[in-house]
Amino acid sequence: MKFIPLFKVHDMRKALHHYTEILDFVVTCPDDNEHSLVVDIGHERMEMQLTTIENDRLYGSVVYVFVEDVDALFKKFLDRGLDISTKSDSPVHLAPINQTWGRREFYVTDDDGNTLRYCQYIT
Repeated sequence: MKFIPLFKVHDMRKALHHYTEILDFVVTCPDDNEHSLVVDIGHERMEMQLTTIENDRLYGSVVYVFVEDVDALFKKFLDRGLDISTKSDSPVHLAPINQTWGRREFYVTDDDGNTLRYCQYIT
């Protein structure tokens, strides 16, 4: 069984910039581009799709992404231009934090309300 999340986006060009130039995703289908209605992207063993054509009520998906070092990844994303200035009301969007449920996490939310929750287990 395979799980592939689908994120609805308003602007494919802007979404591709966010996921492929700031975060670590790559376009996995050679025919997909900023003019495609659906774009397949991937990162390591994860796959997902971006779309501009789904139902108008489909906004705000969440995916957990387990990684080995959330602090290093957060720094890399900041160095690439991740903007956290608009997330000041959410500590987990500002920097990795230790959660009470035993994970260190930070969240990245795109302009369309889709959130990737990067986390690692606290040992």
